Amino acid sequence: MITCFIRYEIDPFKVSAFEEYARNWREAIPRCGAGLIGYFAPHEGSSTTAYGVYNIESLAAYEQYRARLKADAMGIANFEFARKEQFIRREDRIFLRLASVPLQRL
Repeated sequence: MITCFIRYEIDPFKVSAFEEYARNWREAIPRCGAGLIGYFAPHEGSSTTAYGVYNIESLAAYEQYRARLKADAMGIANFEFARKEQFIRREDRIFLRLASVPLQRL
């Protein structure tokens, strides 16, 4: 299992548009084969940095997932929403693997 961290640089005056974009992925990402952890919008500190995080089995599974997401009606609509509203200035992905055991939750 690997985790994809997407770092977004967003327009600080369009945070609400990013939040709508994030909510729109709730169904499409899992349906297309990834385990959505969540999207994170700015709250304190930087007003231009946001994240999306999900788990996927492997890089090969990621390629299949991306193809399904690009063909998914909800995915197409959300990509178009982002293009039209232009709230994303930059997007970077990194794939990481868990290197420690998570702590118990309180």
